[in-house]
Amino acid sequence: MEFFCYHRDRPGSTPLRSRMVEQHWSYMDRFAATMIARGPTFTSDGTLTGSVHILDLPDPTAARAFAFDEPGYQAGAYRDVLLRRWHNSLGRRMWDFNAGQPDYHRFLVLGFTLEPAADAADPPIRDELIASGPLLSDDGSLVLGAAVLLEAPDADAAREVLSADRYAGIEVHQWRFGGRPN
Repeated sequence: MEFFCYHRDRPGSTPLRSRMVEQHWSYMDRFAATMIARGPTFTSDGTLTGSVHILDLPDPTAARAFAFDEPGYQAGAYRDVLLRRWHNSLGRRMWDFNAGQPDYHRFLVLGFTLEPAADAADPPIRDELIASGPLLSDDGSLVLGAAVLLEAPDADAAREVLSADRYAGIEVHQWRFGGRPN
């Protein structure tokens, strides 16, 4: 089962997150084989705002353990966690993404549906998409939103990947590939 996990930073927690980066990476190393995508979100001045992990885990219990046993969460770095079942509409991992425009930036776009739906309206497959899929109910039967990682020239262009008339709210966050530096 695939899951989308977004730890949203508590205001002012960047120094704590910076001190804990090795603990975070060591924890994530245990899940490296199951990762579909990962990376931090941040503001235009580079301030961390959250941490995205999309991964394949055996069941919802394992996903909850992943989210809530994370060292930064345990230390109080995050204000909340968005944890949802997810479906990998592109069928690839972020490391398989080849495109890349030199003047484009990377974004996380989250959309939350007006009403739960039985089917997903995936964005059209485009070269700019890094990872894309619906946010699902715990049992996987209802679509509650969408999570898309993509490249775009700016936040407004990134927002357009999701149709505003289908979603009650759309969030756009600057994002970058995460993990240990090579």
